[in-house]
Amino acid sequence: MLNFEKRQGPAFAEGEAPEYPRAEVPTWYRDAKLGIFIHWGLYSVPAWATVGDGTQVPVEDAYAHHKYAEWYGNTVRIAGSPTHTRHEEKYGVGHSYEDFADVWNLGDFDTSEFVRSLGETGAKYVVLTTKHHDGFCLWDTPTTGFNSAARGPRRDIVQEVHGATRALGLKFGTYFSGALDWHASNFPAIESDVDLFRFRRNDPRFAQFSAAQLEELVERFEPDVLWNDIEWPDAGKGSDSYGLAALLTRYFDRVPEGVINDRWGIPYHGFLTREYTNVDDILETPWESTRGLGLSFGYNSAESADLTLTGVELIHQLIDVVSKNGNLLINVGPRADGTIPELQRRTLAELGDWMGLNARAIHGTRPWLRAGDAGERGTAPVAYTQGEGTLYLHALQPEQAAVRLPEEIRPGSRAAWLTKDGDASGLVAVGDSGLVEIPHSLRSAPAAVLEVVRESR
Repeated sequence: MLNFEKRQGPAFAEGEAPEYPRAEVPTWYRDAKLGIFIHWGLYSVPAWATVGDGTQVPVEDAYAHHKYAEWYGNTVRIAGSPTHTRHEEKYGVGHSYEDFADVWNLGDFDTSEFVRSLGETGAKYVVLTTKHHDGFCLWDTPTTGFNSAARGPRRDIVQEVHGATRALGLKFGTYFSGALDWHASNFPAIESDVDLFRFRRNDPRFAQFSAAQLEELVERFEPDVLWNDIEWPDAGKGSDSYGLAALLTRYFDRVPEGVINDRWGIPYHGFLTREYTNVDDILETPWESTRGLGLSFGYNSAESADLTLTGVELIHQLIDVVSKNGNLLINVGPRADGTIPELQRRTLAELGDWMGLNARAIHGTRPWLRAGDAGERGTAPVAYTQGEGTLYLHALQPEQAAVRLPEEIRPGSRAAWLTKDGDASGLVAVGDSGLVEIPHSLRSAPAAVLEVVRESR
């Protein structure tokens, strides 16, 4: 996957580069550790993408076999692609992607209940896709009639999710596709990473269009997270009033504790993003890992259980990311009617159960001297997080029955296992070897957490 902080341009002559506002990552974001991404839009109506048959797809055909269901509006335009073939068989020749805007129906969808279920995971913030690359806006906007208030659901989805999220005391973020808008463009289908940046509008009129939409989101919803995707129109990267420097200055004036990501195509960012990518070690810069529960962000009805993260896998992913100075933004892809598929609900419920016992070893923590240690014979591998004066050992294979404390903290250490309701189970013995037995009640858990009050050497 691309690392967007490395993409910057166009170059400005000396003295002509715009001045950007501050770029700090606020403490609330670093403390949050867990967020929920929501990919929901027109693509949720066909809800389909290829998942592969075990054979290697040639690189030149990768976009024709795109695994992201939210890319349906592009993939369906690639002649001969599985999506194009299935689309004509299912919906008929001449049925356009935009036609889905008139059949998308939410029925009796309850926004508050939907958001409440996401909050039960222990997440501290929610990021909603307000406009994906297809250009369909999920709020009532005068900039285009291609929106969920004017067509399809006839509801201002952003307003509803924003209100329900705030009511729960969670932070609210907006995903926005800054430079890609297939509805407002007339380019061929994207079939390569080169096309991804070539087939996008960079003209002043489109830059002003994107700026107007982003400004609406900021003024109406004051998002705590401004999550842009795949850069920004080049004509909007200068010192104009509709340029990014001015837009972001006005954003931070309105939301002083707001935060942005790194996908703007400018030499300025907040947190780094890593999509479907693991990092090897602790990163000094705050970062965010994001992925779907399966192979796609948008709901893909073709995905099966073997392609979906289990609760254990998701919990281990969260621990790994947090131990390396990151946040995990795990994605939910609802069906068109807003219901969360059972495969996703089951995994999220397991995460919520584990967080109910161990949240204090996640929220508000920071990385330790190293991310973790491999287990030796008879002991579990561990990952580390730390609070003030406290080290948390996350035993990733508690069935191994024991963990060994790192040498840096053994002398005089006091330790206790986190159990019911996040309480410590009482002090446990720490021998000279640093070996600590894992209670039988925790050996079948996805991960067991040992809280150590540190007496450092």
